[in-house]
Amino acid sequence: MGSWRNSSTSSTKLLWLILPFMAAGVFIGLTKSNWVNGSKYYPFVWSSVITSYSSSSVVKDDSTVAAEGPVSLGRRSTVVEGGGAVAEGPSEDYVFNQSSNGSSYPPLAMEDELDVELPAIAKEDDLNVTLTGPDFFVSANQTVGFSVDTKINRKYTNLDKLEARLGRVRAAIKEAQIGNQTHDPDYVPYGPMYWNAAAFHRSYLEMEKQFKVFVYEEGEPPIFHNGPCKNIYAMEGNFIYHMETTKFRTKNPEKAHVFFLPMSATMMVRFIFERDPHVDHWRPMKQTIKDYVDLVANKYPFWNRSLGADHFTVACHDWGPELSKAVPYLFKNSIRALCNANTSEGFNPSKDVSIPEILLPDGTTRGILNGPSPRNRPVLAFFAGGVHGPIRPILLEHWQDKDPDVQVHKYLPKGVSYIGMIRQSKYCISPSGYEVASPRMVEALYTGCVPVLIKDHYVAPFSDVLNWKSFAVILAVEDIPNLKNILTKISTRQYLRMQRRGKQVRRHFEVNYPPKRYDVFHMILHSVWLRRLNIQIQGVADS
Repeated sequence: MGSWRNSSTSSTKLLWLILPFMAAGVFIGLTKSNWVNGSKYYPFVWSSVITSYSSSSVVKDDSTVAAEGPVSLGRRSTVVEGGGAVAEGPSEDYVFNQSSNGSSYPPLAMEDELDVELPAIAKEDDLNVTLTGPDFFVSANQTVGFSVDTKINRKYTNLDKLEARLGRVRAAIKEAQIGNQTHDPDYVPYGPMYWNAAAFHRSYLEMEKQFKVFVYEEGEPPIFHNGPCKNIYAMEGNFIYHMETTKFRTKNPEKAHVFFLPMSATMMVRFIFERDPHVDHWRPMKQTIKDYVDLVANKYPFWNRSLGADHFTVACHDWGPELSKAVPYLFKNSIRALCNANTSEGFNPSKDVSIPEILLPDGTTRGILNGPSPRNRPVLAFFAGGVHGPIRPILLEHWQDKDPDVQVHKYLPKGVSYIGMIRQSKYCISPSGYEVASPRMVEALYTGCVPVLIKDHYVAPFSDVLNWKSFAVILAVEDIPNLKNILTKISTRQYLRMQRRGKQVRRHFEVNYPPKRYDVFHMILHSVWLRRLNIQIQGVADS
């Protein structure tokens, strides 16, 4: 009996070693899971989203395996057909499935989409509050999607090697969650402001060591390789500008993890927008985007290899999400880094990136950083701004000129400084206007004021890493009449905690020339890096 048991154990070990090579032609990779709407602010598990893309034209049968880690995930094999031209995206809307499985970290819902499986977006009814997730985890035994060549002497491509390295990164991030944090001379993330400080730190360090971005050189300014740097859309131009010279840029596309489409939505609106009310003003701008994607897709193999899943764009203009619909796969597959991170308009937090809207009047943060201590802030709450969108009229109706502790204004009195009022206030109100994004939340962090977010369908910037509830107050629209009561019930101790935490995370929103580690430029890159870690691009070996 003992001999049989030893033999069985050896056979089992051998089976585990050879099992991957027995799965010829089988692709394992897409995670399917569901949201759990168990609380008002629910996190989601980033690393549960592992989507596989392949240039093979063969579609295999579905197969499900068990995944170890924070959640149990079904993985299904799906192969995306590549081609020689720009692939048109599926037209059906995403459907978001919900279930309750008792997990403390509700995973994402996934949905089949024609011959490609992609993350689904949430139903509008489930996302009419600010999202503040998630903890992100990477399973140490990540199920890697791959195609096994039937030939014994398989040739491993550059893509295969790149994906293998990313697999090791995922394991390292997973290991960091239970180990000691790595020393960092500049900054070591810590505290409840981070969903998982150790995992974020390791992920950031791995990004610095490995992440490479190929910037397409096609296109001419002012529409391409250019953007605004001195207005409310400054982050768009700021990022495009820094991508031209960053150390993360590679001139060799074979070494790239992602591919940047350096086009500016703001510049398209300025130079291409058709102002004739009798014509379709979207058409010239969308045609420009389609022509550009056609150009790079026909010149290079990379867009068609992944149907755009490892490509990304950056847009701070309100129309950025709509313009991305010019190419269906740009909208459905690509990583869109958007200021207007509105889930009701198609923002998909499992693949898209929310970036902060930052107003830089002179292109720098000069004069808008720092503020007095909490004891020198006599005003409880402050807001001043135009009345537009559905939320601000409600705010002004209840609080404009109603209470000296809650300073709510449509227009500030003559001679009163806007930044000065922020610096005098304990809490700074940031309601949505026409669109969900607003520079007020960052202005609050810059000056030591605790942000109060009143937004529908909004995913807060860098909420894949940052726990906004720890340093901001998040209110639903129906809480507006009770605004003062809610804020005054926050203890002094808790207010001081939030204020101190806001000062600590401020570094992640600061604009620097040149960029500094952990600042807003690098945080945007890190969010793109995380999305790239959560997909797997599969190539086919040459014959």
